Amino acid sequence: MNVSKDILIEDLVNQFPNAIDFLSTRKIRCIRCGEPIWGTLAEAAKEKGYTDHEIDLLVNDLNQII
Repeated sequence: MNVSKDILIEDLVNQFPNAIDFLSTRKIRCIRCGEPIWGTLAEAAKEKGYTDHEIDLLVNDLNQII
């Protein structure tokens, strides 16, 4: 299964726990106080200033590690 930019953060964390460290190193927090952050991966990335192209690259890299 591949991750898409539209995956909900909660689903991402539940299905691919190793994604948390990957995203953390890229300044995208997936968990706050033990609870998943709400919204999609794309929304979380946009909040950190990622462009659409950078989000596509992020998703590609993430799929490589999972």
